[in-house]
Amino acid sequence: MSPTRRSRQVAIVLATALATALSACSSGDGGTAAGGTTGTQDAVDAALREGGEITYWSWTPSAKAQVEAFQQEFPNVKVNYVNAGTGNDHYTKLQNAVKAGSGAPDVAQIEYQALPQFAMTGALVDLGQYGFNAFEDDYTPSTWNSVKVGGGLFGLPQDSGPMALFYNKEVFDRHGLTVPKTWDEYVETARKLHTADPTKYITSDTGDAGFATSMIWQAGGKPFTTDGKNVKIDLQDEGARKWTATWDELVEEKLVSTIPGWSDAWYKALGDGTIATLATGAWMPGVLESSVPGGAGKWAVAPLPTYDGKTPVTAENGGGGQSVLKQSAKPALAAAFVRWLNNGNGVKPFLDSGGFPATKADLESSAFKDEAAPYFGGQQINQVLTAAAGQVVPGWSYLPYQLYANSVFGDTVGKSYADSTSLDPGLTAWQQALVDYGNQQGFTVTTG
Repeated sequence: MSPTRRSRQVAIVLATALATALSACSSGDGGTAAGGTTGTQDAVDAALREGGEITYWSWTPSAKAQVEAFQQEFPNVKVNYVNAGTGNDHYTKLQNAVKAGSGAPDVAQIEYQALPQFAMTGALVDLGQYGFNAFEDDYTPSTWNSVKVGGGLFGLPQDSGPMALFYNKEVFDRHGLTVPKTWDEYVETARKLHTADPTKYITSDTGDAGFATSMIWQAGGKPFTTDGKNVKIDLQDEGARKWTATWDELVEEKLVSTIPGWSDAWYKALGDGTIATLATGAWMPGVLESSVPGGAGKWAVAPLPTYDGKTPVTAENGGGGQSVLKQSAKPALAAAFVRWLNNGNGVKPFLDSGGFPATKADLESSAFKDEAAPYFGGQQINQVLTAAAGQVVPGWSYLPYQLYANSVFGDTVGKSYADSTSLDPGLTAWQQALVDYGNQQGFTVTTG
């Protein structure tokens, strides 16, 4: 259950770069904005009229179409689109360029979980100086909060991932199962399903940091808080304990499949009913449609179970936006491109590619909300997903070294999954690893 060799290499690269950048920030050069900056969009508008050339790094399915649409609307601007890889590959290349002081793009795709690390080390432009704080009311609170770090605005949200319960209706109907409204009902449903057919599992989970933190988030946990270089970690708070009290039952009773997520076997299991549900983000429909054709007509969407069955609350899982790098020679033009992508005409090609928006206007549009989804048997799934977007528990924050944290999750909590034992000792071990690492990188990390 330890991380792959590549994940370890990524962690080492990020650790070295983070330590170097924090050292530079401590001298007063960069870091998060003290209280943020304010300004107008005049410089952005002027840069757009003047034109020029910028480079954009992204791996999203809509990126190429968005770039083409932007250049058609603004032929005096050339955007060099580069897919530098997904996930860790992308961030490693980006962090290496930041560390080297050259080679970074003008604009980069950055997930919400990764943004604090790049913002904290002074790699990103505070878009408040271009008047972009005026866009706050255009976005859901959870996504807007995710691009704010230390009072600065270091990107604009593109998509969101409010969590819902995706379930195989065919499997549920065959075994007479009711869609669970509470997590206790979810556990009982897992038992009934596996008893009726030992080859079927309520879900799969071998230990994923993103899923675990999202579940702690939904349970009301706030394990990570950051104030400048002061970090507090509490992975045994009430929310974390609430989640593990439920999930331990599934892990200890071996009611979750051990098929690794995103593997060929996982996609097959989603198609043939071996895995009956997924508690995941609103971006999942596109994944199912493109990678699980055998599930067409079988899957449906319901609200995420809650702990009391009464108050509809959820969390974000995934999502991100675009940021302007400080290395950019044309930051105002780069900001103009980001504005167009996520607060202008660029939203349409994003939606056309199956993206789930962060913009309230698009979430509330009847054309989006009431669209029938053929893959889901004609269900208007966006009615469930857009409702979830307004039910995200507020106040969540990630670590300023979340990428590293995720890379060592398997060494700690992953062992609990492998041994089918309580997750709490694993979370305690993860916490200690994160405290030690943070202190080594120049943060002052406390617990409890």
